Amino acid sequence: MFSVSDLSFEQVNLHVDGIGLEIATASRGGSGAPVVFLHGFGSTKEDFLDFAHHPAFAGRAFLAYDAPGCGETFCADLSKVSIEFLLNVAQAMLERTGIERFHLVGHSMGGLTALLLAHQAPDRVLSFVNIEGNVAPEDCFLSRQIVTYPAGDDEAFFKNFTERARSSPSTSSALFAACLHHKVRTGVVRGIFESMVDLSDHGDLMNKFLSLSCPRMFMYGEENSFLSYLAKLRSNGVELAEIAHSGHWPMYAHPPAMWERIADFHARCQPDSFCSVVS
Repeated sequence: MFSVSDLSFEQVNLHVDGIGLEIATASRGGSGAPVVFLHGFGSTKEDFLDFAHHPAFAGRAFLAYDAPGCGETFCADLSKVSIEFLLNVAQAMLERTGIERFHLVGHSMGGLTALLLAHQAPDRVLSFVNIEGNVAPEDCFLSRQIVTYPAGDDEAFFKNFTERARSSPSTSSALFAACLHHKVRTGVVRGIFESMVDLSDHGDLMNKFLSLSCPRMFMYGEENSFLSYLAKLRSNGVELAEIAHSGHWPMYAHPPAMWERIADFHARCQPDSFCSVVS
């Protein structure tokens, strides 16, 4: 049994780009550089809280929080939420919490936000685990539906999007769909999706990812082993982590394998300024 009595849940008041926020956080102090987690669309900070229970991470500091419009975080103007805004929020959270150098883990929408964060502050990021965060246009299998399945209004789009996810054969997609309306406010969907598509198509994300000097891991579900760029990532020094019996949400489908791969990666990032890469 591992104690998590030092786990702290707080509401952090911020103003970012003139918008009032109450950010719901989960964190823990501890040894070593902290791990900063950024969750995906339709998810919350709780996707990553098994970190606090895992023996491999005992005593490690971390920060996770609900993005604006998601989970328990309040945002005064949902229409302003986009990937660029989420990047600004991440920067503000690091400043508010006093985190200087850190290990970065991001999933999907959070992986894209994390990539932009690492690109802007490469000297602060000690390692980066990108869990199916967007690096190419083909990654917009969810977000591009804002273009391919237009609806009369945002409520109709979100309802239809949820039903498509519920009926998808992709592993964990139905579980993802079951919680969407509890975890995401409708008012942020369009801004997030449109900005994800624009950045994936025009944001030079692959070059941004490959140019990072920190140790990098790209994690993906076995179902997505068809991604066209995996060989390119490997040939450019990115460690690949394929999670068996999983699709886009390894934290739902196969969390033990996901955490084992992250733990092994971080164990090789010791001291915090160095990490060997498995080819």
